Amino acid sequence: MIGDHTPVPTLGVKDLGAAREFYEGVLGLTAGTEMPGGVSYTAGSGGFFVYESEFAGTNKATSMMFEIPDDAFDTQISDLREKGVTFQTYDMPDTQWQDGVASMDGGAFRSVWFQDPDGNILNLGTGMG
Repeated sequence: MIGDHTPVPTLGVKDLGAAREFYEGVLGLTAGTEMPGGVSYTAGSGGFFVYESEFAGTNKATSMMFEIPDDAFDTQISDLREKGVTFQTYDMPDTQWQDGVASMDGGAFRSVWFQDPDGNILNLGTGMG
């Protein structure tokens, strides 16, 4: 059954070098398996694959989410701000925004959204686990 196997989110990028600078330098991830035109990354108990594509950044929805423990969320947000990451806001029902951080369900869930160099929308969020 497909459900017995681990999914691997896959993100298209225009420039693999620029993507690596972002994912390794800004987000602090370590590159794993490299293959022509792409590289994998491990994050927590999962991972994802970044590859060169002419269609990079065309998805206008969230491409990938990282679940962050509540007690580490503010530190992660601060670290990203220091590295020049700009957070995006959206018109979302039942969501309060403060300085680019969304709070939902009375603060039980907090999230930020931002883009990689190719426009892939990434999310850091709490309260999912």
